[in-house]
Amino acid sequence: MTATILVVDDEENARQHIGDYLEGDGYEVLLAANLKEARAHIEQENADIILLDVQLPDGYGPDLLEETTQLALRPPIILITAYGDIDMAVDAMKSGARDFLQKPIQFDRLDLSIQRAKEIVAMRRELAHFRDQQRGDLNFVVGKSPAIREQLDLAQRAAQTSVSVLITGETGTGKDMLARAIHQMGPRAEKSFVGVNCAAIQNTMLEAELFGHEAGAFTGAQKRKHGLMEVADEGILFLDEISSLPVDMQAKLLRALEEQAFRRVGGTNTIKVDVQILAASNRNLEAMIEEGQFREDLYYRLKVVDLHVPPLREHKEDIPELVGLFISENNKRMGLNVTDISEQAMAALHKHDWPGNIRQLRNAIERAMLFCDEATIDLGHLSSEFR
Repeated sequence: MTATILVVDDEENARQHIGDYLEGDGYEVLLAANLKEARAHIEQENADIILLDVQLPDGYGPDLLEETTQLALRPPIILITAYGDIDMAVDAMKSGARDFLQKPIQFDRLDLSIQRAKEIVAMRRELAHFRDQQRGDLNFVVGKSPAIREQLDLAQRAAQTSVSVLITGETGTGKDMLARAIHQMGPRAEKSFVGVNCAAIQNTMLEAELFGHEAGAFTGAQKRKHGLMEVADEGILFLDEISSLPVDMQAKLLRALEEQAFRRVGGTNTIKVDVQILAASNRNLEAMIEEGQFREDLYYRLKVVDLHVPPLREHKEDIPELVGLFISENNKRMGLNVTDISEQAMAALHKHDWPGNIRQLRNAIERAMLFCDEATIDLGHLSSEFR
């Protein structure tokens, strides 16, 4: 993996000596004699890794540790220390420094430290790439129809305030992607997005899944497990199919949401968290309240903002844009080169009622592309239900 290394040292000979060595190893090297020059490179996001002297003419080197904490691709910082700075270096590592090297620098030790830093850089690049992919996936719910634009506008407002959001809509309408859109549009975008399908977990395990458990809490609990609320701390917990929660579990969830605190199963310590809750349901929760199947107080606790994703049959004007998105996605994933869809095929898609909504449309385009040997999807490439 390539990397750009910023060497910050006020001693010109030492700075140049390290720089020459790193360039000889194939790295791109930037040199800075003081904090001002270092900050200029950091602000431009030029550096992947920083070698940082502690004592500099215009300030204290480790101050950069605090200044870089908010960067999405925070460069790992390796401190260059004099003999008397060891205690300080240990403290700095507790504050986020990756390593420290004593002067005079031994280059085999430098190589090892940089290799470790490169692993951090590679991981952060992958995470940034994953987030970019997620942002791209937001197109799954993007459309030009008034119904979709209204919901996205509401979602953006909800994202900025970190309030609880209830997302309703039929199966396949893209409720989960709207939840991810809220995550990416808000101040928690760089924090965790933890999703759980409540319908996919056995009722007896739901409490342990959400809140975690201590070792020995029940048969098979051999060690402590962190619950999803704890994993999502400072981020977002997305509870899909919230209507599947048993009533007794609804009460425990309500208490945890109101107090932003809970106890692990079998535990006695109260764990405080800061979590934004998004919930989704394809069932009518108000009808479930009338039938005694869903708690009214939990419903209103979740429904600070209520978003309804309309079925595809109510915004068919978005079909062309969605088709273009799915063709692009499948070209990349399947190694194809489909560039268009015929008028007859598009007309057939518009005539369909789409009981499976956007998910069904995505599957229909994927199936058509499997049978398409040309650059254009035609009516014959669609399954018989569209012909």
